[in-house]
Formats: sequence, structure tokens, C-alpha cells
Amino acid sequence: MRILFVVCGEGLGHASRSTKLAKYLQKQGHTCLFAAYAKGYSFIKKQGDFELFETCREVTLEGDGGYFDLAKTVSSSIGIPKALLKSFFGIRKILKNKNIDVLICDTMFAAGVAAKTLGIPVFFITNQNHFSSLAFPDAVYWKLFGAVIGRYLVTIPKAVLVPDFAEPNTVSEFNFDIKEKHKNKFRFIGPILDDDIKSHQTSRESVFASFGGEPFKMPMYAMLKEIAEEKKDILFEVFSTSPGLPKESSNFKTSEYIQSLYPHMAKASVTILHGGLTTLHESLYFNKPVIMIIDPYHPEQGNNGLKIEKMSAGIMIRGDTITKEILSGAIDRALEMKPVSLTHLFEEQNGCINACRIIEETQK
Repeated sequence: MRILFVVCGEGLGHASRSTKLAKYLQKQGHTCLFAAYAKGYSFIKKQGDFELFETCREVTLEGDGGYFDLAKTVSSSIGIPKALLKSFFGIRKILKNKNIDVLICDTMFAAGVAAKTLGIPVFFITNQNHFSSLAFPDAVYWKLFGAVIGRYLVTIPKAVLVPDFAEPNTVSEFNFDIKEKHKNKFRFIGPILDDDIKSHQTSRESVFASFGGEPFKMPMYAMLKEIAEEKKDILFEVFSTSPGLPKESSNFKTSEYIQSLYPHMAKASVTILHGGLTTLHESLYFNKPVIMIIDPYHPEQGNNGLKIEKMSAGIMIRGDTITKEILSGAIDRALEMKPVSLTHLFEEQNGCINACRIIEETQK
């Protein structure tokens, strides 16, 4: 099959999991192409394995002082109708010119409608149909947004591929509200990870930190640098694709883009993340206690954090209350934690294998 992935380019989580799945599909004999934008486009381009097209963004995520800002996001996305139309026609052209058999959308919407008009099967990758933030858990705008997205998910794609464990172990459990009549539409396929993750030996040598690719997260890295200056006996390995990381020191090492985070995460004693599903799964795979610095205004991270705490696998800190002392204390506590191993779940629920099976069934 010729499969086109259309990927949200805000941050790296969407591009990361989609390229992992695409690499597996190519090993099974399929041809995978990509369309993306911004950071997602740059990330996929560096993979070097796929024919890649640039598409337009449908929404622009904005922040203020290190946190997601809905008002600024709405203001920056005032041209959404025009962007959706541009995306629709651009992707429709690729679908026709490249003789695409299957479309996979990772949190991109116009492409699914374009494929639907051509009779091309659509699959949608997401780990959310319910939206709420820690700061405003019952906000009307999130409920309205969820209603619109929820309607799309049950009408456009043949199936929604959820890259997470089936219940009761779903990390994104609190980001879903699925009606009984729609349960068959949502397929919990398991985490999407690279096969080579199994080749990395684990150890306890460092504190691993990656808050995502958004440039408005940089103040948190500066705070971590101050902690490293006080904890000279701990090696901190810090990763961000945005410019502006603090200067390196003997125990504070920084990196921008690297091909794989697995070797660094495998040797960590603790991981410090921002609550995105992909990196949380990777931390769980290596059985690392995780500190989640949560954006309290973000409609996903807090809910993931609540479930991780419920699993006794980590510590959640609200970003709007964080101080150097709070983060330093969380590191000390996390170093003493021993999460329950989930190795059996990763072996039983392989997202790449299950997604491939579901997609291939459409061509029989």
C-alpha cells in the first residue's frame, strides 16, 4: 500500500510517533509518504527515510511565560477557515498525484475530509477526544471544542488509532469520554515505539530532562540549570530543539536535535518531562520514575499527569506554582521511587503491530 501520513507540526510528539509507525509499516512492505509543517516537518526531514511534502498548519499553539495560552492561540489561529481550505486542497492534490491508498492523520483534520471525498480510507491517530485543563477543568470552551472534535472522530475516519494501552492501563484515560455506541470506533492499539528500544540496557547515571520543542518552555530549563549547580554529584542531560538552552557545565549537558533519545533515557535515574504521551510511554518502558512539569492551562498534560500519579509512576508539579526548591525536592523524592514494571504490557500491546493489522484489513 501507498500510505500518506499528514502530521501536526506543533511540537515533536506527533511527528515522533508517526515516523515510528511508518518505519514499521515500511518494513512490512508498504510505502510511506509524509506531509507536515514547522517543527514536525523539520524532524521528519532529518529522518531521511520518507518522501516529504510541506503543508500548512491548521492551528498555531502559543504560550505566555512558559504556559499554553488559549487567547493567544485563538488570536494566532484567526485564519483557521482559510488554513483548513488550503490544507484540504493541498492534501487532496497529493492524494491524487501520488496514488495514495490509505491516509493516516495525526491530529490534522482537513486532510481526512479530503481523503473522504476521494473514497480513500482514513485513520486518525490521537490520544484525546475530551479536553480539560488543571486550571479550568470545567471550562465551556473545552467542552465545545471536544464536541466538535468528537463528532469529527466518529464520522470521518474508519477508525481512531489510540497509541496507548487498553483500559485499565490507559495513560491517557482522563483524556477520553467515549460513548458506548462509539467504542468500536476507538482502537487502543498500544504505545508506538521503535523496535530498537529493546536494545538499550538500562542504568542509573543521570537526570534526563526534555520539556518539548516549544520555545516558551525555556524558563524551566534555566531553573534546572540552577539546581544542577547545587547538585554537583548528579549529571543532568537536557534536550530541546529550541534555541536558548543555558550554557553547559561539568554536570549539565545540553543537546538540540539527536536521532534518538532512547540511549539517554535508558541510563537515567529520573526523567523530567512535560506530560506528553509519547515520552511518558518511553519513560515507563525503561521503568524510570518521571517528574512531570505540567502546564496547568494545557488541555492534555494535566490529565496524563493525574493518571501517572495514580499508577505511582511519577510526580506531577503544576508549572504555575513551581519553584527551584519544589523541583529540587521532587528530584530527591523521584530518585527514591521504584515504579512497577510494565514490561508485560509493552510486550502484549505493540502499537505498530496492531496498527498495521488494522490498516491492512481495509485492503482485504
